[in-house]
Amino acid sequence: MTYQATVEQLYALGHELAATPPHKFDLVYVREMLAALEHPERRFPSVLIAGTNGKGSTAASLSSILRVAGYKTALYSSPHLVSINERIRVNNESIADVEFSEIYDRVERTAQQLMLAGRLPWHPSFFEMLTVMAFEYFASVAVDIAVLEVGMGGRLDATNVVDPLISVIADISLDHQKYLGNTIAEIAGEKAAIIRENGIVVTLPQHPDANDVIGRAILVRGATAISAARYVPPFSPGAGEYLARNLVPVPGRSRYPLTVRGEEILVDSPLPGRHQWRNLALAIAAAEALATFGFTVTTGQIEQGISDTHWPARFQILPPSPTTHQRTLVLDVAHNPAGAWALRSTLSETLPDCQFTLIFGAMRDKAIQEMADILFPIAGQVIVTHIENPRSATTEQLLQAGRRTGSVMTAAESVSDALARAFQRTPGSGVMVAAGSIFLVGDLMKMLGIRA
Repeated sequence: MTYQATVEQLYALGHELAATPPHKFDLVYVREMLAALEHPERRFPSVLIAGTNGKGSTAASLSSILRVAGYKTALYSSPHLVSINERIRVNNESIADVEFSEIYDRVERTAQQLMLAGRLPWHPSFFEMLTVMAFEYFASVAVDIAVLEVGMGGRLDATNVVDPLISVIADISLDHQKYLGNTIAEIAGEKAAIIRENGIVVTLPQHPDANDVIGRAILVRGATAISAARYVPPFSPGAGEYLARNLVPVPGRSRYPLTVRGEEILVDSPLPGRHQWRNLALAIAAAEALATFGFTVTTGQIEQGISDTHWPARFQILPPSPTTHQRTLVLDVAHNPAGAWALRSTLSETLPDCQFTLIFGAMRDKAIQEMADILFPIAGQVIVTHIENPRSATTEQLLQAGRRTGSVMTAAESVSDALARAFQRTPGSGVMVAAGSIFLVGDLMKMLGIRA
């Protein structure tokens, strides 16, 4: 089967709840698949990371630290920006097209056999298939360790079949309420399910309701909690003076001194914004905790790994060039209110008083009104657009959400049209910002020929 045919077949599978009738989430069926493949998920150690915002940045930073330390490191993440292969990486190299098709064929034959035998009631979903494929690939190339980002929630997510050395819980906020619950506590309960009996969990203090749920889960399961708070730089006048005196700010990067094991390192990350400080703290604490299992990492490797992290479209600044018509373009995958606030804060720190053009598109099941309330008022002008995705909000829905903000708005019926209008309406050497959905940002990257 060709690579293109493989990708088309995968996409045709859809989401579990998109089936008619809806399929029930159940890890029993994922385990059936893995058992038939002789349990690839047991042939490598792993770290499992859940959270609403920041879990991908944490995973990317941790995997980079481990790779710099000399370990053959796998990274499984979702969703992707440009190519589905991005989700399955080893030492920051995406799985090759040929290998992707070969692994899919192996897993697909297994699924067909299990359905014929009555051990699977229906075909596995897109995400279930992709997760099993990732585990099979990581085992086949004998990775030393895999960093796994939970797709959604945790309790019933296909990644939750592994027995991780460490569980990591990033910041929790409202998102995916249709599937995970309508309160912080309910969502935290879904994500806290990645904590194992007598296991190790790395986390940070956050919303009180999330803290309560995570704390109870730790106590009930007899787990060991590691707080990453010591690796979050203090918001103190002294720290600010140190930064101003000793470090030259670099647009698009987070730079600050940090003490790790009694040594001062320079955190110089390509992930800007103070919200990323928490994600970096989680990655550092997780790297430290892995020493218990023989994965030793030096402070120098932590410093270098953070600097070498590759995680695009997290306030990624594309400087003026012929590709961007000599405009600065900022790409950010903010797709919920917490992400929108983080983007707004980072814009104020990095590009203060900048009258930028906002290209905005979103999925209709997201908190569009709240995101519009947060982002539209600070933009000089807003171009809303429809994304080629069945879940995409219409331009009229986006305009309706923005009306009460009093922003200057216009609608573009396609992402390509929105980009063309942004080029026309943004002054030379001006700034454009694209946000609201990872699908919007991914489409723009494809149009501009930017590799993820």
